[in-house]
Amino acid sequence: MSVQTYPCYKQQKDNKDQWYWVYYAKNGEKIARSSESYVSRSDCEHSIKLIKVSGNDPVYTV
Repeated sequence: MSVQTYPCYKQQKDNKDQWYWVYYAKNGEKIARSSESYVSRSDCEHSIKLIKVSGNDPVYTV
């Protein structure tokens, strides 16, 4: 197993055997979790990809 570096995403299974991701900051603190769980691991991976590419999107205060 490779050494984990931070920041990173980790994929895990919940108690319903569905996949979700957790994002950890540079200091190893858990700072975000997917808003839903996924039946397929590939769907979980797709969700992570969507989050990664949205990094430069604007932020609005409403």
